[in-house]
Amino acid sequence: MSNVKQKLRFTKMHGAGNDFIVLNGIDQDLSNITREQWQTLAHRQFGIGADQILLVEKATRPDADFRYRIFNADGGEVEQCGNGSRCFVRFVQDQGLSNKNPLRAEVAHTVLTLISHPDGQVEVDMGAPIFEHGQIPFNADGLASMQEFHEMLYALPLAAPATHDSWVGVVSMGNPHAVQLVGDIGSAPVLEEGPSIENHPAFPKRVNAGYMQMINRQEIKLRVFERGAGETLACGTGACAAVVSGIRRALLDSPVTVHTRGGDLQIAWGGVVDGVAQPVIMTGPAITVFEGEAEI
Repeated sequence: MSNVKQKLRFTKMHGAGNDFIVLNGIDQDLSNITREQWQTLAHRQFGIGADQILLVEKATRPDADFRYRIFNADGGEVEQCGNGSRCFVRFVQDQGLSNKNPLRAEVAHTVLTLISHPDGQVEVDMGAPIFEHGQIPFNADGLASMQEFHEMLYALPLAAPATHDSWVGVVSMGNPHAVQLVGDIGSAPVLEEGPSIENHPAFPKRVNAGYMQMINRQEIKLRVFERGAGETLACGTGACAAVVSGIRRALLDSPVTVHTRGGDLQIAWGGVVDGVAQPVIMTGPAITVFEGEAEI
């Protein structure tokens, strides 16, 4: 690791309490930052503090306006972040990098379409959910399963001290999610069981563990234990995955209001039409908290 100190400009943002360090990788060279340095920046005592870090870069494909990359608090790069995508739009506009509306953003495996509304809300076409196990990725070998309407639920054996299996629906929103239904979100064992689900061997790239409480057919409460970040105040892709799973289980009707600990998200999904999964549309806030300069 180099001993040369580097100053970088950053913006602290949040989407429904899911907080981010957003960096302009177009006007400053951030190519040599190591995983350990991402960890330090995200650390809430020794750095700026954030659930994830967003790095905005020039697009590498002609059908996108920008590219952005996502690093979790543990320094690992991940494929997708719903709340981060809304903050990306606000950042690009506030920094004067683009006044396009809608914007198209390149992420790991796809291009997202994002619309900024006059009331400050940002609408994101999150693309279609993925159910193919190999693409999630998910290995169901040896797991008990049961069908609930269109959704297949799988029993995940959990590590001690858990004394039961978690029945989960499995879906990818560009990143993997395991969603389970709970009676009371406040007493759900998110912190106790979340790490065991995240690192369950059925998920070779780990998984985000979602806990969903039904309020009515168009309203849920949600907590998510995220890969590499722990429980966050909100998870955009987790909200999308929970609504998709709930609709497939015939428990929910689109659109659905998702109440997270950090705020509300609106999720709409048209289901599967003629064998083709429709895109999930997410709408929610994107707030700038402060700007600053850090030395690494």
